[in-house]
Amino acid sequence: MIFYFSATGNSKYVATRISQETNDIAISISDCIKKQTFEFDLHSGENIGIITPTYFWGLPIIVRDFFDKLVINQNDFFEPYVYHIATFGTTTGQVGKMAKTILANKGLTLNGQFSVKMPDTWTPYFNLTDKEKIKQTNALAELQINRVCKEIGNKTKGDYSRNKIPNFAVKLYYPVYEKKRKTKYFIVEDSCIGCGLCEKRCPSEAIKMNKNKPIWVKEKCTLCLGCLHRCPKFSIQYGKNTKNHGQYVNPNVKL
Repeated sequence: MIFYFSATGNSKYVATRISQETNDIAISISDCIKKQTFEFDLHSGENIGIITPTYFWGLPIIVRDFFDKLVINQNDFFEPYVYHIATFGTTTGQVGKMAKTILANKGLTLNGQFSVKMPDTWTPYFNLTDKEKIKQTNALAELQINRVCKEIGNKTKGDYSRNKIPNFAVKLYYPVYEKKRKTKYFIVEDSCIGCGLCEKRCPSEAIKMNKNKPIWVKEKCTLCLGCLHRCPKFSIQYGKNTKNHGQYVNPNVKL
């Protein structure tokens, strides 16, 4: 089984590719959270994969919450091959180490750590308006995914994730995530047509429609920016810079 979290499609695409190669089922963490599904049966010889984006050099809060509640039932006593793949734009920080710690709390050993560089969707800082650059980044990602598929097929063990940041620096920076998760930074422009897709797709269920306009009903969210990137009118912004930095969804998957 492959657990993945994806707001703009990058991690979903990687999960889809790995699923096709290994015949392991890909399971959306967002769907599990909404359905309150946290218990799964692991069959003999089955792998456990975790595929996540990198947020503030670590794991998204929704992934941490999911694994806190996750229950894996094993019908037979065996040691499954467990791997984590980090999708990232600039650095993987210490996201693999965080995943390793969470899995250890579940009695699982993280055997393989991998990474795939893809377009960075944190548009408060990164600019996604250069479509040719995005196309090139995704083309290079295909080669990385091919390599990771091979490593997983061989049940390769070890840490092969790239562009990491020293742990002490991550400890200083990752807490910023909590501050940035505050929904007060979101803005809705007049171009909003009240379609309600942001409410429907929000993995934190932090958005509700009020008089055909979205409002944030929770103080904090996952900060996936899925609402911003998937808005058909690009009416949702976060802070001052996103308007000029464009939108992005992975072109290879349906969200």
